[in-house]
Formats: sequence, C-alpha cells, structure tokens
Amino acid sequence: MSQSRYFYWLFLMNSLINIINFVPRELVDTRFKGAQTSILAAVVVGTVFIYLFTALMAKFPGKGVQEIMDTTFPRGITIPLMVIFAALWCAAGLITILSFVDITLRFISPDTGPYLVVIGFLIVVCFCACLDSLTLLYGMEVMLGISVPLILYTLIKAVTNPHFSWDAVLQIITYFPHAPDVKSIAAATFSFSGYINMAVFNRVLPKLRLKHRWILGVQGLAVLLLTFYVPIGYFGTVAVEKHIYTWFSTADSIRINTFLIERMLFIFYFAYLNLSLTSVIIHWHVGKELLTGLFPSGKSPKSKASIWRGPAILGLFSVITLILMRLDQYQLNVLGIWFLHARWGGEFLLIMLLFYCYTVLRRRNP
Repeated sequence: MSQSRYFYWLFLMNSLINIINFVPRELVDTRFKGAQTSILAAVVVGTVFIYLFTALMAKFPGKGVQEIMDTTFPRGITIPLMVIFAALWCAAGLITILSFVDITLRFISPDTGPYLVVIGFLIVVCFCACLDSLTLLYGMEVMLGISVPLILYTLIKAVTNPHFSWDAVLQIITYFPHAPDVKSIAAATFSFSGYINMAVFNRVLPKLRLKHRWILGVQGLAVLLLTFYVPIGYFGTVAVEKHIYTWFSTADSIRINTFLIERMLFIFYFAYLNLSLTSVIIHWHVGKELLTGLFPSGKSPKSKASIWRGPAILGLFSVITLILMRLDQYQLNVLGIWFLHARWGGEFLLIMLLFYCYTVLRRRNP
C-alpha cells in the first residue's frame, strides 16, 4: 500500500477535477436524453479500462510507455505516437488552466487582467512540473489532504441546505430510461482517467500492488452522480442549463452562517485552485517526460542540453496556452468537449498498443 496509494490518489484527483473540464456541462446538456444511463455506461467502460491498463502495465514493472514501445516498435513509429500522447496530456492541463482562469475572472476577481492571472498560474505550474516524479507524488498527496476535506464540507453544506430541491432531483430521475449518449459517455469517462498518468509514474512505482480496484468504479460513480444531481437540485431541471460552471454557481449560492468566511464560494475556490494547479502540474509533467524521452540520451544527464529540454517543452506548452487565451467562452467550451472525446480515443489506443507490446513480449519470451 506504501506505493499503491499514489495510484489511488492520481485517480481521486482526476475524478474530482472533472468539474472543471466541462463534464457537468456535457451531462446537463443531455439530462433529458440519456445522461443518467450514460453515467452508468461510463462507469463500466472506465472500470474496464482501469483493469486492462493496470494489468498490462504490471507486466512491465518500472517502465514507462515509451520504454515499453521502444522494445516493440521502430523509432519511426514511437516518435509520432509519443508526440500525439504528449499533445493529449498538454491539452488536459491546458483546458484545466484556461477554465480556471475563466472561473477566477468570473467569480473571484473580474477586474484583474486575464493574462496576469494566467501568467501567475503558468509560473507555478512550470516550476513544479520540472521537479522529479516522486516529489510531485508527495506534493499531490499533501494537496489532496488539504482540498478533499474542504470539498466534502462543501458537499455536505450543499445537500443539507434548505434551498436544495429534492423534487427537482426526483423529477430528473424520471428521465432515466433513455438510451445512453456516446458524447456523454466520452465526457463522463474523464472521471476515470487518472489511471493513465501511470504511463510515466510507473517508472517510480515498480512495486505497485493494486487491490480492490472495483472501489474505483464505485467512487467514480458517486462523484459523477453528485456532479450531475447537486446542481440540478439547486437550480432546477431547466434553469441549470444557464450556468456554465454549474458547481461554482452552486457554491456561490451557499452561505455559511457560523464561519469566518460567509460565502462558500471562497472555500470551494481555494480547494479547487489547489486541485487544478496540481492536476495541470501532473499532466504537463507527464507530457514533458514523454517528449524529453524522444531525445537521445547524452553522455551526462547533467549536460546543458539535458537540463534545458524540460523547461523548453514546458515553455512551449505555456506559449500554446497564452495563444489560446484569445478564445471566447463558446470556443473554449467547444475545445473542452473536443478534448474529452479525443482523450477517450487516445486512452483506447494506448491500451491497444500496450496489449500488442505484451503479445510481442510473450512471443519473444515464451
């Protein structure tokens, strides 16, 4: 459990961050047309993906996906594959940071310049993403220890608030018997995508022993149901579609009468600021590691070229982020939905490639 817990923390962090990455928006859009059956389908698909990926990675202890593929494919195939996967990890962090900048300007500091906010976030992210993988896992554990209690407190205050309408929740449940929607399934499976970060962290967690993986399915289902039902309980089955960041609007509606801070929004924002930046750091660290591995290893790992590769890649990610700051809300939403769908395909492709590498390994070492 000493190393295995980091796998569960990676899953938990990604599961909680789905609120930022347009998952509630996609589910709310199909609330009358199969969102609830899509959640159930996503739980099944996401859990199967976790079982397959972890079982395959266990066959290659101490190796990342790049080392695994280098043993099977020629460099002409490995390089474009790694670039595609690194682009997906870059996009995962990029969507999160753009969304959180938008949230900061809408709910916390509307008078602050957007570039000032995003540059502040990028400095923190780039500095931390350069740290080694184990240090990041330790830091993620601390951040979860700070943020999860605050999120649970927000959740308890939300469902026990007298303004929470259980009638609205019961009304939307009557729309359960509809066929699942493929786009909603693709969005909801993001809640289960934390396992995919093991593509790099498997290097530093060679003694991984995972037990009771079915718990991840239960936890993912609970997070998705809360993500979907709580905003509807606050805003109703119709008005909920008027809110872009439904959970932040929900937190903004809650008052704390017996606390130093009156608005729940500030507590919720602080918790998700920690989680969001940690999530971006983890995603960009994985993307950076995938790309730096494409360069030939020099005679010394401390050579100037080796030292500056990581910061240069993170600088490229930052420049792309600054360029995409020009997107308006509609374009950002389209980009977020596109990413959710592309990520799902990318996860499936990665699992298929690992399965192929494993069959090749079996043939070489029967």
